[in-house]
Amino acid sequence: MLDVCLLGTGGMMPLPRRYLTSLMCRYNGSNILIDCGEGTQVAIKQKGWSFKPIDVLCITHYHADHISGLPGLLLTMGNAERTEPLLMIGPKGLEKVVNSLRIIAPELPFDIEFIELTEKLQTIQMEEYRIKAFKVNHKVTCYGYSIEIDRSGKFNPEKAKKLGIPLQKWGVLQKGESVEINGGKYTPDMVMGEPRKGLKVTYSTDTRPVPNIVQAATGADLFICEGMYGEPDKEAKAKEYKHMTFKEAAEIAREANPKEMWLTHYSPSLVKPALYMDAVTEIFENAKPGKDGMSVDLIFEEE
Repeated sequence: MLDVCLLGTGGMMPLPRRYLTSLMCRYNGSNILIDCGEGTQVAIKQKGWSFKPIDVLCITHYHADHISGLPGLLLTMGNAERTEPLLMIGPKGLEKVVNSLRIIAPELPFDIEFIELTEKLQTIQMEEYRIKAFKVNHKVTCYGYSIEIDRSGKFNPEKAKKLGIPLQKWGVLQKGESVEINGGKYTPDMVMGEPRKGLKVTYSTDTRPVPNIVQAATGADLFICEGMYGEPDKEAKAKEYKHMTFKEAAEIAREANPKEMWLTHYSPSLVKPALYMDAVTEIFENAKPGKDGMSVDLIFEEE
């Protein structure tokens, strides 16, 4: 199961009832945070989740509304007696930006490891999932992220018995490792079925529509996409500032066909996003206006 929480849905500046856009995911003890603008700590606290176990922090780009909450978050994690290293992923220049912000958070009881993105598409393989970064089109270098979890095929005990594999070795094969028995080697493909459908969440903000987003969101269980402007007369403004309208986000979703899309990163002037959803659902039916704290537990499909 993959727990997903859209911590905040605001763009540019936090509002009394809307925190800045940030996403947190939890899977099998691993916690991933994407973006950390002002107010992110409060949003995590309101959700009832913990800061300490965040082990991967992805930054889309270096505008203040996406990273200005970082020094405070690092200090809070340090005060929670965290000692495990924190992995940070972001566009080229990440280490320089983070170290500059750490002037006001100089002493931490844990190390920070950096992965700086330089390619249009880049994959970071973690132990139980992978993060795929894809470059988008904003006024500064910006990336979206997909979190992908594979699911192996079903173990076939009858095949294992016929091959004479002892019961105590079954678990090793189920984990994807080979075993040797009486000089013979047995590999997982000998007793495992075809890989099953996994889980995928794609997150993209601060961009004009580009093919990379469609490719990244194709087949996603959840696609979280910027909808800076819902009003139909804001298309020129979206183009000028390299953001997206609700309609443009819906057109991306129609092409990528995820199971569901949530809109986020609203302009401060967009008070009631729900008023503009009819035009969105006409293009892509399973779309929802994101709200602060909006959550879902994504589960693997049953056989």
